[in-house]
Amino acid sequence: MSSQIQVAFNNLYSANIMLLVQQKGSRLKDAVRQEVVEGEIAYFDQIGAGSAIKRQSRHADTPLTETPHARRQVMLEDYEYSDLIDRLDQVKTLTDPTSAYSQAAAHALGRAMDDVIIANANGTARTGKTGQTSVALPAGQKIAVGGTGLTLAKLLAAKEVLDAAENDPDEPRFIACPAKDITVLLSNTQVTSSDYNTVKALAAGQIDTFLGFKFIRTQRLGTTSGGDRACLAWRQSALLLAIAQTPKVKVTERPDKSYATQVYCAMSVGATRMEEEGVVEIATVA
Repeated sequence: MSSQIQVAFNNLYSANIMLLVQQKGSRLKDAVRQEVVEGEIAYFDQIGAGSAIKRQSRHADTPLTETPHARRQVMLEDYEYSDLIDRLDQVKTLTDPTSAYSQAAAHALGRAMDDVIIANANGTARTGKTGQTSVALPAGQKIAVGGTGLTLAKLLAAKEVLDAAENDPDEPRFIACPAKDITVLLSNTQVTSSDYNTVKALAAGQIDTFLGFKFIRTQRLGTTSGGDRACLAWRQSALLLAIAQTPKVKVTERPDKSYATQVYCAMSVGATRMEEEGVVEIATVA
């Protein structure tokens, strides 16, 4: 008998099953472009910036302007979560744990979805007709750590990088950072009083935007090649999440397991960086 389920056995202390502290589902899904796809590999075409040609004379031949085309490849992977609730366990508990198990499964897949987005945001993208070319995030899209956390100067630098690349100012922009870097912003003595109040409200959850960025707190960010924390700033459509199967939870009875209840959850997703100019990696002290 599973030792975990025995924690919920009938006793005098509680009649509820509590989900322990955890990130409940995906925080980044709605901050990126989403596409529903089929199969294990998907391709997304891109059109670059063309150049207008100055007309030289009256009745001149119509010029042919080549519109630049490119494409990105997304590899989709399957994720699963499953657990069994013994029939006798359900009898011995004051509450049916099935609902809590289903929530735990859905939350786990949501966190895995965020991990996929984060890994591909500043990782290697695949481009070309069949995804044969690897593209790394250029050095110009990276803000050095400088021995500090997430400072106002770094936020301004990230904004400048996105603005200078002509990212659409009307499209939502986001920053993903851990709790530690929100604290760094609050302790930054160079922040003006009005900015301090804005960041303080941000930390308190009263607002979630600053300098045109919507902040998303996450503790799941990776590290830079130098071992520093890799915070991320991006324009929404610059990151793409491809979904072949959204997280689905199935609760079924297993005759082969003494009629235990199985909670099963699965999804198939992949992600890519659609263009380098729309993503900035901000290194902070881990």
